[in-house]
Amino acid sequence: MGLSSLPPTFTRKQAEAAGLSKHALYQLRDRGELDVVARGVYRRRDAELVDEDLLEIATRSARATLCLTSALVRHGLSDAIPSAHDVALPRGTRAPVTRAPVQWHSFDVATFDLERGRLQLDGHTAIGLYSAQRSIVDAFRMRGREGYEVATEALKHWLRRRGSQAGELMAVAELLPRGAPALRQALEVLL
Repeated sequence: MGLSSLPPTFTRKQAEAAGLSKHALYQLRDRGELDVVARGVYRRRDAELVDEDLLEIATRSARATLCLTSALVRHGLSDAIPSAHDVALPRGTRAPVTRAPVQWHSFDVATFDLERGRLQLDGHTAIGLYSAQRSIVDAFRMRGREGYEVATEALKHWLRRRGSQAGELMAVAELLPRGAPALRQALEVLL
């Protein structure tokens, strides 16, 4: 066993289960074979380049899901450069402590998995990602907090790219009703 039996990103517990002691990890780090992603999270130096902030978040919480502006950027629906990752967890879930800059959001347990997919970070690690439709609806639902411009800009990008396929958006909005009236009004103005 050893380092070769571990995935590209792994925790200290996984390393210990593979037979690597804390001191062996430190030696591998000092020799340049490992990078420390965060406290207790390591990455093999020979692994492909990926966003280490997202790796840390995904490793700390399996339910973490990119949402709002971060998801809109991933879908090419916003030109914003967020200072922190917008990440949703089911309401009642404790947000983990991370070194990565994160704005944690609590979403209703009943609708948390609605339109939730996965963004593969490397061969072994993935993080949740809401669909473009869900992200737009969420931006309208939370426009008081996130800003109306974020939602409107994303909707304009969607309409330019997808034409007048507003039905897809409204189908998701009906499942998350707080965003439906504002989205409907914006569609009436833009179409």
